[in-house]
Amino acid sequence: MFVMILGLLIFLGVHSVRIFADDWRSAQVQRMGELRWKAVFSVISIIGLAIAIWGYGQMRLDPLWIWFPPTGLRHAVALLMIPAFILLVAAYVPGNHIKAKLGHPMVLAVKVWALAHLLANGRLGDIVFFGAFLAWAVLDFRSARRRQPAPQATPRMAGTAIAVVGGLIAYYLFAFHLHVWITGVPVM
Repeated sequence: MFVMILGLLIFLGVHSVRIFADDWRSAQVQRMGELRWKAVFSVISIIGLAIAIWGYGQMRLDPLWIWFPPTGLRHAVALLMIPAFILLVAAYVPGNHIKAKLGHPMVLAVKVWALAHLLANGRLGDIVFFGAFLAWAVLDFRSARRRQPAPQATPRMAGTAIAVVGGLIAYYLFAFHLHVWITGVPVM
């Protein structure tokens, strides 16, 4: 569990700089340049995420059960992951109505993903892992809503359609092909 928490602290800590130290972040971007800042940020993020995932996998070898979720909640998770994937894709598709309306679809996708996985997993490590992501997403969304919004492309139906179809394709690929390969756990 210690390794997983260390990885979460690194990954979510780096991603929390904008929440808790936005002025410091801006000064670092100014000093280092945006490209170098993003490179350092990305390397630290990847290291933290790799440590968290490895620690999560180790935690699963000797789990401490807090509660035993009903099997039916797996269906709820499968359904909740559809909008999560659509939100995730919408974060990267320019000019879509989802991003224009919600502003931060990536953070909302993390919220839905984390909440869905908290419903269907009752081990202490799962609660810590997904709970940390949910808490971070709530704080990040609140912080992002207070900042000046970045200029966005005019939303168009084509962008929205690409986000929805892309999200459905990503969901299909992940749920039916990649989830077991990456996590070792079948969706159903």
